Amino acid sequence: MTTANYSPPDFSDEHPGEGHTEIVAPFTTSSGKSFIGGDQDCYRLRLQMYLRDADHHLVSKVWFGPEAQGPPGHAHGGSMAAVLDHTMGIAAWVTGTPVVAAQITINFVRSLPLGSTCTVETWVNRVEGKKVYTQGMIYLEDAEKPYSTGEGLFIIQDLERFKGLVAGDESLDENAQRLRDFVNKGEK
Repeated sequence: MTTANYSPPDFSDEHPGEGHTEIVAPFTTSSGKSFIGGDQDCYRLRLQMYLRDADHHLVSKVWFGPEAQGPPGHAHGGSMAAVLDHTMGIAAWVTGTPVVAAQITINFVRSLPLGSTCTVETWVNRVEGKKVYTQGMIYLEDAEKPYSTGEGLFIIQDLERFKGLVAGDESLDENAQRLRDFVNKGEK
């Protein structure tokens, strides 16, 4: 399979419309790229996240490219699971709650064709003490016909725990401040 058969989307054409705020992940890795959508030149996954103002659901656009292949012509289940894990976690972060995943459950409903630009909708279902429960789904046009669904259990963390996990040593303070700003924005 060649990448020439697949054309990544221009996410400026995929904006979900008024009432949605674009979200930029609150941290970077040492390379500035993450497995999920961090490399906008790759042919694996491309992701753009938006917060729907009305209900605080994270509504994302994701493209599954040829490097995300599992069964011939279809996205690997692990790529769908990774996208749900990532966006369910960010759904908690945008509420002002820094978390890490403790458990995720993914249901694969049907095969997702490669080259598809899908909607990923994730949200916080409930919070019980330090436990944050999330839900999500990946679908094309119809949320009633998802390709996969997920549930997550995330554990609230002290922001300082993330200081050593993001970016290179030279930018730890900058990333820690970005994390604080991101969480504080969610608390408003």
